Amino acid sequence: MRIFFYASFSILILLTSVGATAQGTKTKPDLPENWHQLDKAETGYYGISLDKAYQSVKGKKSKTVLVAVIDSGVDTTHEDLKGVLWHNPGEIPGNNIDDDKNGYVDDVYGWNFIGGKDGRNVKEDSYEAARVYYKLKDKYTTIPDTTTASPQEKAEVIIFLKAKDKVEGKDKDGDGMDIVFLKKINATLHKSDSILKIALAKQIFTGNELNAFTSTDADVNKAKAAFLGILKANNTLEQSNKEFLDEFDEYLAGTDRKDEAKNKPPREYRKEIVQDDESDINDKFYGNNDVMAGTPFHGTHCSGIIAASRNNGVGINGIADNVKIMMVRAVPDGDEHDKDIANAIRYAV
Repeated sequence: MRIFFYASFSILILLTSVGATAQGTKTKPDLPENWHQLDKAETGYYGISLDKAYQSVKGKKSKTVLVAVIDSGVDTTHEDLKGVLWHNPGEIPGNNIDDDKNGYVDDVYGWNFIGGKDGRNVKEDSYEAARVYYKLKDKYTTIPDTTTASPQEKAEVIIFLKAKDKVEGKDKDGDGMDIVFLKKINATLHKSDSILKIALAKQIFTGNELNAFTSTDADVNKAKAAFLGILKANNTLEQSNKEFLDEFDEYLAGTDRKDEAKNKPPREYRKEIVQDDESDINDKFYGNNDVMAGTPFHGTHCSGIIAASRNNGVGINGIADNVKIMMVRAVPDGDEHDKDIANAIRYAV
């Protein structure tokens, strides 16, 4: 369940919650975990009135809808998702044979377009602006007069200039956050995490477990308040400490990669692992069937919002009660590649 959606709004939530906790100021009351599904008239929360919607169609038959989630991957073992994951009816799991002859071997839950045939997977990647900038930098040391250029060249110049502004820092794109401050917060949270692991006598714990935990130790309570404040602000008490810190670390690593792009070409993470011909859209039988790939946070989060098993007493209730989730992994920690997104859509169709 990814907190950091690479958008300033989510980071502002982070800063607000940490700041309030650190200063001991009063925080807002806890939101119900399903606030986004509630009805404004009945509860006062600006939700989507989901229960009212279900009442309006009560007794009517529905048709199962297959939803392809093109994202970072999905946790196929998640207790609130196992029952809603699509299983390819034409594929026999684990026999290393392309049973349905669609070109993808053992694609039981979907396909991973950012994996290698050797089983490795792309976890992090560069940013598209940096890739475009260094690809065209030498070509456009001098910017041509676009009034006489061909439509193709004009479009290329426009995209190069846009990438140049992003890489060289002229285009902040809404990310004017104090990264130094965020890194200090991250260090504080890692310190709090170490204290809490000892206090709870476990390496991995959820926000709900932390919320229920009590202590008379001042340092432990301070660590608890810092960690819990952020999870509550983001309404992710079911997330574990490890997931949260991994995502925070990934976010900060991404900002470092953006900064590095000002001085050197980005590393070709995808090319090193996937080893297809990225320039050939018809070269589509690449990747592997590992849709979990070790870092399925965001894809799992999105899939849960869409379709987590309803009314089973576990986790949240998804929005839809009659859908199946097909996972197509094409989004790394960084920017995805156009070819992978195109092939992900084509695979799903």
